[in-house]
Amino acid sequence: MLRIRSIVAGLMATCLSLILLVPAAVAVSPLDFSATAPNESVIDSADVLSRSSRSDIAARLEQLNAQRLDARLVTLRRLDYGLSLNQFGEDLITRWSDDRNAVPRLLFLIEANNKQAAVVADPLLSDRIPTDLLRSTARTTMTQPLRDGDRYRQASLDAITRLEVVLAGGADPGPPVELERTTLPTNVPTAEETKESNAFVWVVVLLVVGTIIPMATWWVFSR
Repeated sequence: MLRIRSIVAGLMATCLSLILLVPAAVAVSPLDFSATAPNESVIDSADVLSRSSRSDIAARLEQLNAQRLDARLVTLRRLDYGLSLNQFGEDLITRWSDDRNAVPRLLFLIEANNKQAAVVADPLLSDRIPTDLLRSTARTTMTQPLRDGDRYRQASLDAITRLEVVLAGGADPGPPVELERTTLPTNVPTAEETKESNAFVWVVVLLVVGTIIPMATWWVFSR
């Protein structure tokens, strides 16, 4: 019996350790990336983009790079504990600065687990891309499509387009316009309409009963 208990306890301890290790294995920090920037401009480590989506985003990033910068998209499954997405981007830019690339970097970041986004730029781009614009692009242009149907491709392309306009000297087009969802007309009554309809029926029934019963009583006793 003691042997069985020890075996069961060992199995439970093993299962618990595996459960505790899963989040740690999924969580990502800048140290999980290579010390030098990879060749590809789309690093989809969260595996949320299709092949065609990665191709479309890479083509748009290539156009953005014509503005004398190195733009990349990085997706993450889950951030390491205590690390913000903006801090992750800043640390990653610092880590990749060791390759002596003179072109300043711009990172579009997506964390799939919490549907959050961030846009982080090299300090050399601060005069061309204000911090408020980076923050607004992440919180509105990217986050809205992410939370409205996991539209990772749309979030990425919209953010790239918005910053490209500003970098080209144009006015900030602003965040996407939220469309109000209108309810189509229907013949199906609502709960309030049903309740009002039922109340009206009961009123009519009570009025009829209150009128017929006294008349019937009077007619019976008057004979």
